[in-house]
Amino acid sequence: MIKGIALTVGVSLVALILSKFISLGAVALAIVLGVILANTVNLHNSFAPGITFSEKKILAFAIATMGINLNFSILMELGGKTITLIILSMILTIFSGILLGRLFGIDKKFAMLLGVGNAVCGASAIGAVKGVIKPKEEFVGISVAVVNLLGAIGMFLIPALVILLGMNEVNGGILAGDTLQAVGQAVAAGFTIGDKAGESATVVKMGRVLMLTPVLLILLFNYAKSDEEIKNVHILKNIPLFIIGFIFFSLIASFNILPDSVTMFIKHLSHYALIVAMAGVGLKITFKSIKENGKVALLIGSIIFAIQIIFNVGYLKLIG
Repeated sequence: MIKGIALTVGVSLVALILSKFISLGAVALAIVLGVILANTVNLHNSFAPGITFSEKKILAFAIATMGINLNFSILMELGGKTITLIILSMILTIFSGILLGRLFGIDKKFAMLLGVGNAVCGASAIGAVKGVIKPKEEFVGISVAVVNLLGAIGMFLIPALVILLGMNEVNGGILAGDTLQAVGQAVAAGFTIGDKAGESATVVKMGRVLMLTPVLLILLFNYAKSDEEIKNVHILKNIPLFIIGFIFFSLIASFNILPDSVTMFIKHLSHYALIVAMAGVGLKITFKSIKENGKVALLIGSIIFAIQIIFNVGYLKLIG
């Protein structure tokens, strides 16, 4: 497996370097570079085992350790109205993805990835959900690319909307935190609006990320009941290890068990592992699948994003 793993690591390193100059982000760039390489270079079959290991096993490790980012004490900083907004917006976003998927006739798991990616935390959420619903690899890559692209656009769109609509700084930050996909995008957009907006965007976004745990558990139970392969299996005895790890690390973060330096190391390790895993995902995607599914995914993702923004603006106007 060494050759394939080395390849995914190499792709991820190039993505990290390029991400310093391109706002799309290292995770999305790893997928894009993987796709380009897989479709322009005739890779020998000996690379396949390592690539598969990266996009399955390394991804599982990345998702498990991702829990270290989830400190549930952050919920104490959010008021009841804001928590209600986060939950309602998340439910609306996910169900919008499912309904739009049916309307446009795309695979339901593909639609779920687009909905969850927009609703929770972009590529991280898509990677986590991948391990539960088992979609096709090309669906994962395309979903990550679409969600990251929309988030990059949103970093400029949200501050402009806040000015256009005459929103105050705090509400502008809430809007950024509850609509933009990646943490970095939400924080950047928030501080573009102002310091107060940046602070509120950060808190709201982290509160939104915390919702990944219940979303994963709900999906796990739902697919255990509906998926032909596992519907007869006792779900509590077959919870994937990465979900157990995810919850374990989130509890460690919430109770501040580890020193800050160790926690930060795990955070960085999880992030880099996710990039390597997504390079593996990209290396399994063909241009044919992008041509068949990319346009409709971008259209659905854009509509979902618009619904998110409209709902948040309406809610914030309503509560003042």
